[in-house]
Amino acid sequence: MGGLFSEVFLSTLLFGAVTAAVPLLLAGLGEQMSEKAGVLNIGIEGMMISGAYLGFVGAYYSSSLWLGFLTGAAGGVLVAAVMALLCVRIGLNQIVIGIALTLGLEGLTALLHHFQFSRSYPRLPAVQNTHVPLLADIPVLGPAFFRHHLIVYLAVALVFVMIQVYRRTQLGMSLQAAGDKPAALDVAGVDVIRTRTAAVLFTGTMAGIGGAYLANVGAGIFIPFITNGAGFLGIVLAMLARGRPLWVLAGALIFGLCLSLTTAMQVGGINIPTDVIQMLPFLAVMVMLVIFGRRASLPAAFGIPYKRGER
Repeated sequence: MGGLFSEVFLSTLLFGAVTAAVPLLLAGLGEQMSEKAGVLNIGIEGMMISGAYLGFVGAYYSSSLWLGFLTGAAGGVLVAAVMALLCVRIGLNQIVIGIALTLGLEGLTALLHHFQFSRSYPRLPAVQNTHVPLLADIPVLGPAFFRHHLIVYLAVALVFVMIQVYRRTQLGMSLQAAGDKPAALDVAGVDVIRTRTAAVLFTGTMAGIGGAYLANVGAGIFIPFITNGAGFLGIVLAMLARGRPLWVLAGALIFGLCLSLTTAMQVGGINIPTDVIQMLPFLAVMVMLVIFGRRASLPAAFGIPYKRGER
């Protein structure tokens, strides 16, 4: 048991927690904007798997991780555009369309991967991490939190950018009104449909980048169904955070720690059934829903398509 509490083990555990948390953070931040605007984006899992596949393909053929993130974002945006067209502009059921997109993209990416790579699973080269001077040398915490790819620090910085956007900008007020009182926003001269569409496209961008990070940085490989429910965890994070980006960050780290712990316990040879270990992240979700779910507040027009002139 002494090895489980060694400096190397703890650093590795926390490093894995951050790595696992980043896709959840990006998905959660994107979903949070959709929810603020009144759109329940169930299709975020499909956006993530699309971003993971196209992000991996882009990075694999270009040998550029940043181009992989760009193609991953494009994959997420393409799916989000379909979601916005069908649900925001036409007004179809958001849950049905979201589930259909997720199931369709999971099957499509698996099929494309099979035709493109057959039964081979090519890997990307090891990622070059950015070490933060001085902080990276702190025992345990330094290697865990300050030796990551630059996209990790940008994702954390985005949390604080979004805090300011929601609190201090006209865009933040418009998003809030689109979710709470869309008719009033329309009367004020702001296009509700355009506002919600922009929010859904932002969600697709974040989910696509999160999927690309999961495949290119977290795993270094794409396998079918690699997201494994990460998009749905992002939905839970956004709902529990109640409009606070900082809470999304905290929740992502908690879930990331659970995911990292499952791997660490298996590697450490702890005599616990594998099914029990793999259940830990989802058990954490249920516990957090019980504790915080009843107090979660959602916009008044959440999930309701807006049609101009209707009350």
